[in-house]
Amino acid sequence: MSGSGEPNPSVSERSGAPAAWRVWLGAARPRTLPAAIAPVAVGSALAGRDGRFDAAASGICLAFALLVQVGTNFANDYYDFAKGADTVGRVGPRRAVASGWVTPKAMRRTMIAVFAAAFLVGLGLVDRGGPWLVAVGLACIGCGIAYTAGPVPLAYVGLGDVFVFVFFGLVAVCATYFVQAGRLTGEALLASVPIGLLAANILLVNNYRDAESDAAAGKRTLVVRFGRRAARVQFGVSLAVALAVPFVFLLEGHRAWCLLPAALAPLGVLHARRLRAGGSPGELVSLLGDTGRLLACYAGLFALGMIL
Repeated sequence: MSGSGEPNPSVSERSGAPAAWRVWLGAARPRTLPAAIAPVAVGSALAGRDGRFDAAASGICLAFALLVQVGTNFANDYYDFAKGADTVGRVGPRRAVASGWVTPKAMRRTMIAVFAAAFLVGLGLVDRGGPWLVAVGLACIGCGIAYTAGPVPLAYVGLGDVFVFVFFGLVAVCATYFVQAGRLTGEALLASVPIGLLAANILLVNNYRDAESDAAAGKRTLVVRFGRRAARVQFGVSLAVALAVPFVFLLEGHRAWCLLPAALAPLGVLHARRLRAGGSPGELVSLLGDTGRLLACYAGLFALGMIL
C-alpha cells in the first residue's frame, strides 16, 4: 500500500460508499466511546459523593474526553492507511480512508479540527484546576496523535494498551475528580484502575481481531508480540482486577452498594470465553461492542454505588 496519501479511484468506485454521515460516524468508532464516557462518570460520582459535584466542569470533561477519543480514532484511520496497516482487505469494519470513502487530506484536516476543538473546550477547566491542566490536555492530545503517528507510534511498538490505561483510566478519572473537588485522593486513583483496565480490554479485542494484518504491516501490538494466548490472559486478569476493586472499597468502609459492579462478573466470564473461542471477525466485532458496553455498565454501577 502506497503512503502517497491519495486513495485508489478504482477502490472508491467499487466501494459502494454509504452516505457521508454514515462514513464519518463509522470513522468516529462509536463502539470505543464508552472509554471516554466511563471515566468522567466515575470521577463525577466520586465528586458528588463528597458533595463537590460541578455539572459544568463534568460536562466540559465529558466533551473533552469524547473529542480526544474521536480525534484519536480519526488519526488512527489516517495514519494506519498511510503506514499500510489498513487496506481494503483488512479484517473487521472497513476504514474510511482505506476504503476510498474519505480522502487522506480530508481525514487529516478533520482530525486536526477535532483536536483543536478539544483543546479549546479543555481551556474551560483552567480556572477550576489551574494552568497545569493545559499541559495535561496537550499530553492527552499529543498521545492521541502519537498513538499511530510519528517515528515511534505507540500502537506500533506495543504501548497502545499502556496509553489507554493511563489516559482513559488514571488521568481521565483523576482529572475529572480534581477539577470538581479541588484535590486528589487515593480513592480517586483506585477507582481509575478498573476503568483503565476495562478500556484497555476494548483495544485488546480490536487488536486480537486484527493480529494477522497488524503483523503484516509491522504493527507490533501486544497481541502480535506475545500471541493470542497471552492476550487472553491479559483480558482475564484485567477483568478480575476490575471486579475485585469494589471489594477494596468495601474493606475501606464503604457500604455494600459499592459492590454493584461485581454483579457483572458472569458477563465478564462470558466475554472471556467468547474471546477464547475466537470465531469469525464478525463475532469479534460483536465482542468489541459488548466489551465497550461492559465498561459502560461497570462505570454506571460504580457511579450509582458511590452516590447511594
